[in-house]
Amino acid sequence: MVDTALDRTVALGYGNVGLWARRHLPDWPADPPRMDGKVVLVTGAASGIGLAAAAGFARLGASVRVLARDDGRAEKAARLTRERAGPSAGPVEPVACDLGSLAEIQAFVERFARQEARLDVLVNNAGVMPEERRFSVDGVELAFATHVLAPWVLIRGLAPLLARSAPARVVNVTSGGQYGQRVPAEDLQSLGTRYGPKQNYARTKREEVVITEQWAERLAGSGVHVHAMHPGWADTQGVRHWMPLFRAVTRPVIRTPEEGADTVVWLGAAPEAVRSTGLLWHDRHPRPTTYALGAGPDTPEVRRRLWEHLTKLAGAPR
Repeated sequence: MVDTALDRTVALGYGNVGLWARRHLPDWPADPPRMDGKVVLVTGAASGIGLAAAAGFARLGASVRVLARDDGRAEKAARLTRERAGPSAGPVEPVACDLGSLAEIQAFVERFARQEARLDVLVNNAGVMPEERRFSVDGVELAFATHVLAPWVLIRGLAPLLARSAPARVVNVTSGGQYGQRVPAEDLQSLGTRYGPKQNYARTKREEVVITEQWAERLAGSGVHVHAMHPGWADTQGVRHWMPLFRAVTRPVIRTPEEGADTVVWLGAAPEAVRSTGLLWHDRHPRPTTYALGAGPDTPEVRRRLWEHLTKLAGAPR
């Protein structure tokens, strides 16, 4: 009851107060076990939650691949991950890919599958919040390309490698803001509405929750478990740059990137994550994907259109 109350109040549950309180409840799940011999790929690993998650996996002994959009950022991410993880951590290697380019993602997937013998955890964390509407090199709205299309293509391309490493996990990092949005049925990239950075971000994060459930259904029985999580309010570089007023207001309770990444690492290692699939998690517990006071659920027809739209964009067979 305490945990549910924290979740519904948002202000308490999403801040560091909520995490502290939950850690003192009797049903707080045990810390994750070691991951020696496991391979983890984290996108958006150059800063914030991605960097914190990469370091967390490395501390558990995993062999971590940190992905950033170019070689320079990837090298820096690897160096920072090693520094934060400590001398006894698992190996950390940089990998580069511009997730705004379908050609680059496809080339990366092919290269990664050739070079790696296994993949135990894929973390889709990369995020953007442009101040004005921008497009990827493929002409796709940039937030949609980064938060929805790129994870969809990575999951599709890396699913065989994940299945060979079963039980394997995919963790999609979404946002609590998704509760206030629905998937726009007739305008999946939100091109026909006035652009608002926060609204567009939240809407694409809602779409990311939907594709999490869809991939979980399609990969059921393969040994690949697909989950989404939201970190609550975390003090990341993106929040500082894109939401300075929000950060100023929430500063007394805002979480560190490490606190925001806690459930990412837990889902990547804990046995609870492979006992289910297709769930949305926050602070090591599954949460509803919609609330009565939020935007409400998306219809099956809208969900079907989203999948077909992504299939068409990616040039994939249905």
